[in-house]
Amino acid sequence: MTNTQLWFRGVRNSKFRHVYGQPVKRENCYDNVNITKNAHDSQFCAVNPKFIAIVTEVAGGGAFIVLPLDKTGRVDFNAYKISGHSGPVLDIKWNPFNDNVIASCSDDCTIKLWYVPEGGLSSNVTDWIVDLHAHKRRVGYIEWHPTAENIIASVGFDYLVIIWDVGKGEALNIIDCHSDVVHSFSFNRDGSRIATTSKDKKLRIIDPRTGLVISEGVCHNGNRCSKAVYLKNGLVATVGFSKRSDRELAVWNENSLVTPLANEYIDSSSGIIFPYFDFDTNILFLAGKGDGNIRYYEIVDSAPWVHFLNQYLSGLPQRSLGIMPKRGCNVTQCEIFRFYKLHTTKPLM
Repeated sequence: MTNTQLWFRGVRNSKFRHVYGQPVKRENCYDNVNITKNAHDSQFCAVNPKFIAIVTEVAGGGAFIVLPLDKTGRVDFNAYKISGHSGPVLDIKWNPFNDNVIASCSDDCTIKLWYVPEGGLSSNVTDWIVDLHAHKRRVGYIEWHPTAENIIASVGFDYLVIIWDVGKGEALNIIDCHSDVVHSFSFNRDGSRIATTSKDKKLRIIDPRTGLVISEGVCHNGNRCSKAVYLKNGLVATVGFSKRSDRELAVWNENSLVTPLANEYIDSSSGIIFPYFDFDTNILFLAGKGDGNIRYYEIVDSAPWVHFLNQYLSGLPQRSLGIMPKRGCNVTQCEIFRFYKLHTTKPLM
């Protein structure tokens, strides 16, 4: 072998080994935002190519602000809000089929849909367009169906997963297969499967049409919150804690949850990790609550299934993150993913 061949032995061939993160300048951030202090483990932020929505701290009830994406800089303290929930807002998601419609769920056991006019809010909004009632306890997470318009799923602290038709304002299916609180849920690419993690430490793969559990198994042995996200080709990634409270990443085959295909140690921090997957590049991003860094991994179709690429480092810890849909990324600048970071120590994102 030549010296050149020896030098490159063991270096994996990957077109994403040099992916890096780049922060924007301070003037392109949103300053003076009274970000909610709620301890719930959701994003509290939603972004699309037109607007950014952020859950805010209010006295009584629940509210969130909606800003046009280009209105960066210092936000007016009295910025117009969407406020109609009688309890704190726990999660918000933009409709992927209509950039002017946003859904919110709350401590008041309801899911509401709101219309945001072009150009943003011109007054406080208290009138919703759809109000969904079926949960008997607070609603923690919502997720729009990725391929079927007007279909949304919700998860409540009553252990139920409910599939809704928001056009008719009624529940299509109520899935009652969990014995404890659901920590996360994720649709696969075409919406034919749902992956959920629960306080009972189990990962479940569910058919949303029938409500049947296709497979289930223990994903992480730690007692703290675990999160799941669907990958490509029937793979599911989960992040959670081991018995020794180490944070770990596992990759599973959706049809067999007895043992993971891969299990990788991350670190010994205590913050809950949020996973995000880019279907176009097969890159999995992991961002810990209270961390200042975002790790990224490449997912492959054979062992070892996951390869660590790099991490973005920052001295400012994140409260949570919102992600821009791919159609809103600047592809001319080779941008593959864009995060909107809510800071823990500053009213800034």
